[in-house]
Amino acid sequence: MMCGITGTPGTGKSMIGNELARRGHTVVRLTDTVAPFVIGEDEQRDARIIDVERWAAAFTPIDGFVEGHLAHLLPCDRVVVLRCRPDELRVRLAEREYHREKIRENADAEALDVCLIETVGAFDPTQILELDTTCRDVASCADMIEGFSCGEIPADFGHIDWSGYLEAVS
Repeated sequence: MMCGITGTPGTGKSMIGNELARRGHTVVRLTDTVAPFVIGEDEQRDARIIDVERWAAAFTPIDGFVEGHLAHLLPCDRVVVLRCRPDELRVRLAEREYHREKIRENADAEALDVCLIETVGAFDPTQILELDTTCRDVASCADMIEGFSCGEIPADFGHIDWSGYLEAVS
């Protein structure tokens, strides 16, 4: 069973992945797998350009968790989409010293449900869990993801609406 953990940068993927690994689960950090598939750099957006189709085709499925912004592009059995309220996401990304434009781009993507929409378009709805990490600690998020991956927690998504955030900043 391969369970993907995806979400906008800053939603908690790496921290939760570290916790799941600490608990003994196999966790593949997707940032460690894309290097051979980088085909360029977008300096204006401060982002690598990845040949996603070649990367996904070459990825060997695992029994465990795949963690990263592109996890929902892999043939996962289940997918968890991590979410974070956009104002909190801005704080988290500023602490990482992201550029102002990159912070805005990611906060807008989060408010627009970009990762969730991509996931819903690619997976059976009974295999998707949307998890708000804004006020949850890492351990409780890992607990929920473990429960979802083994079928103890049901799929659930579509209840988070941060569209008002876009109006507030425009």
